[in-house]
Amino acid sequence: MTKTYEVKSITKGALNINGKGDNSIWNQANVLSDFQYPWNEGTPPTMTFQALHDRDYLYGLYRVVDPKKILIYQLNNSKREILSSDRVEIFFRKNEKMDPYYGLELDAAGRIYDQEAYYHRKFNADWTWPAGELKVKAEVNSTGYTLEFAISKKSLIKLGLLKDNTIEAGLYRGECIELEGNQAEFKWISWVKPDSQTPDFHIPSSFGMLILEK
Repeated sequence: MTKTYEVKSITKGALNINGKGDNSIWNQANVLSDFQYPWNEGTPPTMTFQALHDRDYLYGLYRVVDPKKILIYQLNNSKREILSSDRVEIFFRKNEKMDPYYGLELDAAGRIYDQEAYYHRKFNADWTWPAGELKVKAEVNSTGYTLEFAISKKSLIKLGLLKDNTIEAGLYRGECIELEGNQAEFKWISWVKPDSQTPDFHIPSSFGMLILEK
């Protein structure tokens, strides 16, 4: 059965993201905490996701609680440095064939690795989310980090991702457990357990559905 998450509706302009997740309006959002290690034993560090929407934007909030130091690779802030950093991710797909799909990998420094892809793992890394239609803020704190995003519905509709108040999405975290230079080791965390024996979120079975309240 496909997992679903209901995105509550709020008044336009009621939420301005700052990366802290401290706006009281987040109390109106459902809290999704159903995350797991698909390919490792044990229980992952606590992680939650919340989402809200207004007339113009989809908002998301990740809260990552982790007792260890959050590992971030920063050299010259190139896009690819995010792939060697602790990060949360949200993937969107246009259809079940993933033809195409889009990935947003968002690290604890608030940086964005955006990509367009086609099944299976045919990446267009030069692609970027429509200009001015995506905002990300993050903050590392004493217990882990928080990250907020705001994505315009205009861009979601243009990319064919928002249909009938529904968005097909995957929610993940790359838990960076070791970092030496730009060489990183990860444990992968997912909302939906993908049907794969080896780590791979880039498959149809890793997606659930975000249902936007009317």
